[in-house]
Formats: sequence, C-alpha cells, structure tokens
Amino acid sequence: MARSMGDVHRRFLQTMMTLGIVEGSKARALHRYCCEEHGAHYAHDKLDEFIDVINTQLQPMFMQIRKGMSEDDGLQYYALVNLAKTDVTRMSSDYADNELELFRKTMDLIVDSENGAASSTDILNCADSLQTKKMKKKETEQVLNRFVQDKWLNEKHGEYTLSTRCIMEMEQYFRDVYRDLVKPCHMCRNIAFQSQICENPGCGIKMHLPCVARYFKGRTEPRCPACNDFWQHEIPEISRPPSQSLSQSTAAKENTAPTPSASHSRRQRM
Repeated sequence: MARSMGDVHRRFLQTMMTLGIVEGSKARALHRYCCEEHGAHYAHDKLDEFIDVINTQLQPMFMQIRKGMSEDDGLQYYALVNLAKTDVTRMSSDYADNELELFRKTMDLIVDSENGAASSTDILNCADSLQTKKMKKKETEQVLNRFVQDKWLNEKHGEYTLSTRCIMEMEQYFRDVYRDLVKPCHMCRNIAFQSQICENPGCGIKMHLPCVARYFKGRTEPRCPACNDFWQHEIPEISRPPSQSLSQSTAAKENTAPTPSASHSRRQRM
C-alpha cells in the first residue's frame, strides 16, 4: 500500500514548485529541513524514497520530481517536471508562436552541432527566416535572454546550450523528434549533448564531459571504455560551483557555465 503524503512532503513539494529545479545537495538539505520543521524522522540516504511518496500522489496530475545530471558540472539535480506535454507546446502560455519557432530552431542547431552548443550568430540568422513572423536582432536577443532567465537555455560567451531543466523536462521530445541524432552517454545513460565521441568509426559512443573527466581521472593512458581504442580528445577538467546555503538557493539560478567552443553543424535542416 502506497504511503500517503504528510505535511513534511507537502512542505518539500511547495518549495520544489517555487524553485522548479534544485541541485542535489540542496535537495538533501531541504529534505532534512522539512523533516526537522515537522518533527518527522530524517534519514540522509532516504531522499529518493521520500520523493517516491510525493511522485505517487503527483502521478494523476501528470507531474513528477525527476532526477538528472547537469552537463556543465556533473552535479545531480532534482526538477519538478510536467509529463502531460512532452514537446515545446508546454511553453505556449509563456511565449508567442514565433518565439516557440525560434526555440525549436535553436534546439535543431544544438542537436546538430558536434559540441552541444549553438552560437548566437547562427541563432540570429535563423530568426530572419522564421515562418511564423520574422524577428529583428534586438528582439531575438531579448527572447534569448528570456529563455535563459526561464532556465530553458544556458549561455556563455555567445554560446547557447540546453539547460538541465530543459533536458529533464523534454527528454522524450528529443528521443521522438531527433531519434538517431540523440545518443545516451555511455557512462550514465542520460541523453548527451555537450559530450565527446569515440573516434573509432565502429564504436562512436558518447560521453558527457563530466563523465569523461570522472572516468579518465588517474588513468595514464585514456582508452575508450567500449572499444579500448585510444581516446583522442583532451580530457576536460570540470569545475564545481561554490556551495550555497538552503536560504540562498531559493533565489539562486541554475548554474549556467558551459564550456565555450564553436558550434559546427553536422547537417542542414530545412
């Protein structure tokens, strides 16, 4: 028999509804805080079981607190996601039709790229050929800023990447629409955009940059974990953001620090 939600679960859920997405250590701190506030038993290793109780109650509403990894720093995140809509239409209440078309084209560029990023120049060029309604440069830049503020995209040095929230909420959309273009990370099995690919034509596995850094740490000769060929890429160093207190995290934005590099398209999309 499924456990029913108590005040401690409701407190946790209300905070998740406010924040949307929370880094793993802050989620654990929030779990402890809620338990202490409501006099409930706290077990540091029972967060996922605690969340399962909430998710059981959220299931009829097609909502779920889902766990995923940031492609930027490899940290674990928890996000409250909407399962009722698996495509861009989930954003229709917040954005105009041409803004949604711009977001789709931005996703096309990111998925088609070799490094999981789209340059601002390429996105601005797309804005001039929108079918719904063309955008001028200034308007496009303002819409891109909104995508970043709303945690759909990350930006650094003019390069845009998919945010952790976006990947977690729209995972099924990516698998349905992009199919063979989207591959899972060989190590963590989550979809990989910012990643490295094995250069062996008969292999071609992908690994997130943080997964690459973790797997090859301390190894004198990096070799592909699947085919054992020499790993020809530079092994990245993943820097972790400074920790914040639970109270600070309420107002904090999701970490947005992807590694800057040029975007290269693998195919031309009409």
